[in-house]
Amino acid sequence: MGSKTKFGFAAFVAAGLIASAGFTYADAQAQQGDTEISIAPQPEASADPVFISEEVVQPLPEENTSKADETAQVADAATPQASSLRELVAEVDAPATLSRQLECLAGAVYFEARGEPIEGQLAVAQVIINRAESSAFPSDYCGVVTQRSQFSFVKNGVIPSRRSNAAAWERARKIARIAHEGMWNSAAEDSLYFHATYVKPSWARKKVARATIKTHIFYR
Repeated sequence: MGSKTKFGFAAFVAAGLIASAGFTYADAQAQQGDTEISIAPQPEASADPVFISEEVVQPLPEENTSKADETAQVADAATPQASSLRELVAEVDAPATLSRQLECLAGAVYFEARGEPIEGQLAVAQVIINRAESSAFPSDYCGVVTQRSQFSFVKNGVIPSRRSNAAAWERARKIARIAHEGMWNSAAEDSLYFHATYVKPSWARKKVARATIKTHIFYR
């Protein structure tokens, strides 16, 4: 075989090998592409607000109990629950010590109405409280009780010393506390005046009678 023939044959073989190698590489690339797992690109996080269509229920904050509420609750718990004024007087404690104002209130009950039923005693205390709350009279119990020409037991603006009647004084202190703390509604209601049934003062004709309790008539 001539040199040209050998060279041509060698070139033919080389071309065949190259073609075969190229086919194999391309086929391998194709197969690799067939088995490759495609991962989809992830969307970028959005900065826009997300609105929830469902109803959102937020827990309510716990209510704070104020000091005033706690004091009122304690006072309510300490107040006897009675079905009658007589029962309340029996259950309530008389103050061990009295402020000056409560002493004046209890003194008026004692000297002015200790012989009256407890409803009448409470009514007298209520008149004094009503006067203290009215702009037409002194603004405290002692001022009301010692006001000139208002209560016959007061002499020269002084409440006299009590006689030795422990039971009547204890009851008067209880009535004063009940009236002062508003534990029981009095039949006297908003009365500012009262007098004994055996007298007929001229001023009474200009007033409205609220109640008559034994020997006292109460007016507004």
